[in-house]
Amino acid sequence: MKKYKLGLIGAGGRMGKEISTLVSEQEKFEAWFGITKNKKDNGFKFNHQNLNHEAAASTDLWIDFSSPDAFLNFLPTLIKMKKPVVTGTTGFTEAQLKKITKAGESIPLLWSPNMSLGIAILHKTIAQFAQISHFDFQIEEVHHKHKKDAPSGTALHLQRQLNKVIPNKKNPEPLAIRGGGVYGQHKVWALGEEEYLCYEHVALNRKVFAKGALWASEKMLKKASGFYTFEDLLK
Repeated sequence: MKKYKLGLIGAGGRMGKEISTLVSEQEKFEAWFGITKNKKDNGFKFNHQNLNHEAAASTDLWIDFSSPDAFLNFLPTLIKMKKPVVTGTTGFTEAQLKKITKAGESIPLLWSPNMSLGIAILHKTIAQFAQISHFDFQIEEVHHKHKKDAPSGTALHLQRQLNKVIPNKKNPEPLAIRGGGVYGQHKVWALGEEEYLCYEHVALNRKVFAKGALWASEKMLKKASGFYTFEDLLK
């Protein structure tokens, strides 16, 4: 069986290490090229601080869990490589997301602030709220104290969907709580006068996001150029 050569931007971070461990346990991907700040060995055959290495050009696909500035810095080179890219980096501004979307005109590119199947289903479920648009809505999220962006990228992703489904009212901004070691908890409240609904997703570990990223990467290997979301892969 052919192994696809995987490149990972942010190989030294929490998610990078989770993906590296998962890659070592399966047979579809080879840990080929890792980009880290200090060129430390993170389980990849090649470890560098940038893409200026001949081994980078032979990579079959790229996963990114870095930072907005780092990813946008590498993006022009990734476009030239003409390989699929999957990024789960959060904290992008709307202007930065437009640049990422435009990059999909040249390569298969998927961006998702959350790589779990459960959140993808929750995102789709919000479409049903159009039938109860007279309710009040609130998104709430909890993450570990080390998470830098608040609200989370996932909460904002859900909020954009909510505003799209319920466009004629001012929905409150997501509530963000930071503390402890919570991997990720998201709630979507729909509050009526006599009843309420609350959809909740809880991540039990980071492995769920690593597994989702590899699942999405395998799907993206067969995609034509375009901008994709995690939800698109469920269609």
